[in-house]
Amino acid sequence: MTESRLSADGRTLTVSVPMTFIKRGGRKLVISPDGAPLWAPPRRRIDNAMIKALARAFRWRKLMETGEYGTVEDIAAAEKINASYVSRVLRLTLLAPNIVEAILDGRQPPTMTLAVLMRPFPVAWREQLVQYASNMKPSTGGLPHQTD
Repeated sequence: MTESRLSADGRTLTVSVPMTFIKRGGRKLVISPDGAPLWAPPRRRIDNAMIKALARAFRWRKLMETGEYGTVEDIAAAEKINASYVSRVLRLTLLAPNIVEAILDGRQPPTMTLAVLMRPFPVAWREQLVQYASNMKPSTGGLPHQTD
């Protein structure tokens, strides 16, 4: 996969390594070619948008459970946002605790973004873990396994 060339005078060695750069949240992420081992352990990737959405979801759920707001529409009116957005964010409270913990710790898979989480997902926690962790390699430090 890597190529190396020695200059004619024998003083310069040029090494070419195939890689891809992807922008995620304003940061550049280097993706190694398929099958190539990672040369460093993955860094935690704190996604502030996901954390903020989770905080909102659990706050709104508490406001509904305590009776401060009776409906999603009440929350939407108070927050001056769309009721459908409130509904989609509230659904995040149904995520498996392992997934919520991984997001808060920055250990979520790179493919897990707020846009992905805002789409419908299974209610059963085991199915969520399968859906979101299926592309994970054990060495990536991703989602913890569900324990019985």
